[in-house]
Amino acid sequence: MGRSGLAGLAMAFAAAPICAAGATEDETERAALSTVIFGSMEAGPTKTLLTVGVKRAIGGGGLAASGPRLFVKAGGTQEQTHRRRPHGVTYKSESQALLGYEWRIGDSFLALYAGSDVESEQPVEAFGPSRTTTRYGARLQADLWLVPAPGIVVQANAYVSSLNGRVWGRLAPGWRVPAGFHLGPEFEAYGEHGYRKYRLGLHLTGLRALGLEWRLAGGVETTSDRPAAFYGTLGLHWQR
Repeated sequence: MGRSGLAGLAMAFAAAPICAAGATEDETERAALSTVIFGSMEAGPTKTLLTVGVKRAIGGGGLAASGPRLFVKAGGTQEQTHRRRPHGVTYKSESQALLGYEWRIGDSFLALYAGSDVESEQPVEAFGPSRTTTRYGARLQADLWLVPAPGIVVQANAYVSSLNGRVWGRLAPGWRVPAGFHLGPEFEAYGEHGYRKYRLGLHLTGLRALGLEWRLAGGVETTSDRPAAFYGTLGLHWQR
């Protein structure tokens, strides 16, 4: 993701139980789901990020069974070009197209992906024409949703990209509260050549409204080139 401000949102995918003989109608419907459509918005003092994407099961098993997966995501950011005034504005777009495999055991899953990573960057200059620069790379990505005990989930996500040597990771355990969602801390770390960023915050995962599942998170981030600042994220996903 971008070099400053907020890193990529850690996506939360709801797990569907495997359909067996004698399963209820609701369980049968969940077992047939094959697609997750997700989106996120992140905001901070220097950057705004919007992303949308799809994860789709390839084959007849759906998301409830282990199998190959297609993962596609696109996003756009608006961020400050310079730390000092005049800050200027830079617009960036990014996209990933990944293929992988997801292993499922009950409500837990581990997915590994590999594919392309593309980023375009256009600074808006006060004088003279703007120039768009596009870079191409490769990405390896891992997503873990672990249910070690009833009422407890552990989310872990990470990727490495050949674009500027980028490395990102997130760890977020959560405990189910009476309201029905999971609450817990989250930690993120991001690095690339000449830049580091760390986050510590709180997340609410599994909020249900309008037929969607929502995720809220916020906390404090520190970077190698700016003072500590607050960050906030809003994510949603829909299974079909």
